[in-house]
Amino acid sequence: MADKVDLGKQGLTGWRKAVGEKVAGPVSERTGLSPDQVEALVGATFFALSLYYVVSTAARAAREA
Repeated sequence: MADKVDLGKQGLTGWRKAVGEKVAGPVSERTGLSPDQVEALVGATFFALSLYYVVSTAARAAREA
């Protein structure tokens, strides 16, 4: 079974992965998090934003129907 870090990193594909990898080093130096944990947080954030977009679009479509 995947741990939390692996699950968070699943949200990093394509350009999102490049962003996560680029910010992981500097952010981990300024915080107590490891680069993997930072990447997982970035991935989870992108996933949550995508989920919000889909749900809000579906809700708008349902209201207009």
